[in-house]
Amino acid sequence: MIRFLINELLSEKQFKEGRRITLIEVSEATGINRMTLSKMINHKNYSTVTDNLDKLCTFFECKIEDLIEYIPDQK
Repeated sequence: MIRFLINELLSEKQFKEGRRITLIEVSEATGINRMTLSKMINHKNYSTVTDNLDKLCTFFECKIEDLIEYIPDQK
């Protein structure tokens, strides 16, 4: 399973900047629909296009491995 670490990056950015950052702000800055961001955060195995990943890496000034993690399926 792929897990997006958007909440973690958002918390880190808020702490660095000393202000609250909403998903609406992320959406406006990246051009990614707010509902898409919400689904990436809340739905397991949500699939998105690589362009969205690129935009989020730019917004958070991070590498792709800071944005997503692989969690092996538990059997």
